Amino acid sequence: MTIGLSDDDRDLRDSVRGWAARHATPEVIREAVEAKAEARPTYWASLVELGVLGLHLPEEFGGAGCGLLETAIVVEELGRAMVPGPFLPTVVVSAVLHRGGRTDRLAGLADGSLFGGLSLQPGDLKIVRDGDDVALSGTSSHVLGGQVADVFLLAADDDGRLVFVVVDRDRLDVTDLPSYDVVRRNAEVSVDGLVLAEGDVLTLDPQRVVDIAVTLFAAETAGLADWATTTAADYARVRRQFGRVIGQFQGVKHTVARMLSLTEQSRVTAWDAARALGEDISEKEASLAVAVAAATALEAGFQVTRTCIQVLGGIGYTWEHDAHLYMRRAQSLRILSGSTASWKRRVAALTLDGVRRVLSIDLPAEAEQIRADVRAELDAAKALEGAEQKAYLAEKGYTTPHLPAPWGKTADAVTQLVIAEELRTAELTPHDMIIGNWVVPTLIAHGNEEQLARFLPGSLRGDITWCQLFSEPGAGSDLASLSTKAVKVDGGWKLNGQKVWTSMARVADWGICLARTEADAPKHKGLSYFLIDIRNTKGLDIRPLREITGEALFNEVFFDDVFVPDECLVGEPGDGWKLARTTLANERVSLSVDSSLGSGGEALLTLASTIPGGLDDEQLTVLGKVLCDAQSGGLMGLRTTLRSLTGAQPGAESSIAKLVGVEHIQQVWEVAMDWAGPSSLLGEQDRWSNTQMFLNSQNLSIAGGTTNVQLNIIGERILGLPRDPEPGK
Repeated sequence: MTIGLSDDDRDLRDSVRGWAARHATPEVIREAVEAKAEARPTYWASLVELGVLGLHLPEEFGGAGCGLLETAIVVEELGRAMVPGPFLPTVVVSAVLHRGGRTDRLAGLADGSLFGGLSLQPGDLKIVRDGDDVALSGTSSHVLGGQVADVFLLAADDDGRLVFVVVDRDRLDVTDLPSYDVVRRNAEVSVDGLVLAEGDVLTLDPQRVVDIAVTLFAAETAGLADWATTTAADYARVRRQFGRVIGQFQGVKHTVARMLSLTEQSRVTAWDAARALGEDISEKEASLAVAVAAATALEAGFQVTRTCIQVLGGIGYTWEHDAHLYMRRAQSLRILSGSTASWKRRVAALTLDGVRRVLSIDLPAEAEQIRADVRAELDAAKALEGAEQKAYLAEKGYTTPHLPAPWGKTADAVTQLVIAEELRTAELTPHDMIIGNWVVPTLIAHGNEEQLARFLPGSLRGDITWCQLFSEPGAGSDLASLSTKAVKVDGGWKLNGQKVWTSMARVADWGICLARTEADAPKHKGLSYFLIDIRNTKGLDIRPLREITGEALFNEVFFDDVFVPDECLVGEPGDGWKLARTTLANERVSLSVDSSLGSGGEALLTLASTIPGGLDDEQLTVLGKVLCDAQSGGLMGLRTTLRSLTGAQPGAESSIAKLVGVEHIQQVWEVAMDWAGPSSLLGEQDRWSNTQMFLNSQNLSIAGGTTNVQLNIIGERILGLPRDPEPGK
């Protein structure tokens, strides 16, 4: 996995990773750790040959003419390998000088003859003005890469205003300092009345300077987090305690899965910040993307690297293991960037000011012909209304365009995006099948011709409503343990048992039901998949279940000698588990979150605007955190879509998006209740009130697979941790 998504991005990653494996060996890293002061790296010439120091610079200065995103990919990989040396401050300095129009040092920074040093906090370094003369005095004690730097980019105070100055080493008093990050050291620089020339004080907006630096800090942090997660997972697969590898214990498995979730949030926000700084968008929109990365990636990287030590246990606490080097680096970057709380408040302030990060996709040229064809079909739908309009859209494949014709349009990723855009533009809404969105793909894949003809047209039009009869009192997430029995009789099957948590059972026309047809078969076998006529079948007893909201949207359904004819068995007897997996896969897709801030984030912003006197700092910090989670969830959805457009395999984002999205929505409504205060506790609360939305959100971490089960899936299927042992083993 990498920040980049394209084939070229992956090739760049592989090239840098291969270089790091050859040059940043354990011996090289340990030599840097044990050195009394930082030295100019012996490998620097080979890094120059790799051509990565000037990726983001124009060719006229010895660069490659790429963007900051490509440099972020390199920074991520070098961070992952803990490569010693001043690569990060050097590329930050060159990127800032290029943006600021100070070009005289760019060639040297690109060809490796000059190293960069960087500080983002002024300390007591000040600009002193006397008429037209401008001088620099004071000390800056946190200069990243300063021990070996030739060109320094230093933050300074100019009468209460942050500015950045460019100064060469020979004009400064540089002192090596013992540093918390023992691989890449800091230095202190002092100066007294140094007269600055024109151009030494950058005219570039200081916020843009900070944004460029913090974006590349976030990229390096993503690499650190990736190493920590991989290291923890690798260790958990082999370390044995109490007769089992520790990765089999849910406490460890869930911890490492959470590490992956944070790592992906770090990666996607760093990616978005890097690409935003290269896009033709407003400075405020780009700065919002950076603020989200600063608030998310830097904190996540620190938490992941710290947790890695805990997973490793005693060995992780030793000086000899590299884990503490990664934690030191991640924590250093977070602190040098400014407090996480201040970045969260910046996210909140920009968003409250109306700034939004637009998540859009540039479609290929062939999309325009697709658009013309779609638009022509949709024009005819505009003249229709109600059921007639939905029937037309279903007939043309717009209810489920991704499904094969004639039920859908066999639409690839590009076509699906075009269709979604054109439906919005035309203000047309195909029928939402709800549970049918999971039933129809299963029938297409496994049903016979008679079943397709009988059920699909009506489902797509909205004439048939479905419910799902899977869960039982003793079989929730563990569906293979269900016990409802189906016994073969003349012409069909008789079902006996109980289902629970069935939404829409009282209004549905038909239901899909899993029942056990072979009592002695292993639990994943012997299950069969039936279609139940809810309205006309004798022996069904549907009872509403009252939820914590006070409503009764769920039901329990009792089967008492319910007869199901043979033609309502889908597939063969015993195929139920295979069919259920198809259904559940479709469920997970339908629950994915792909918006920028989502309805919850926007609702919280609306509430914030009504609070008398505005939000205090604590509330702004909380709001910023909620919005960062919303944005990172949206970015995961965007990256999943981009992968689909290129035909690439899904990344970890698609699995983690639900985990992040569910917890985000729950936090939204918890915060909304807190801000509403005692009024949220009294009186009749309607369905859309903060109180009811909070109560309703609690089901999101249960429905469609619990959070704990989702963490198991992430741990086992993505990280390769061992499955839980069978009972009794």
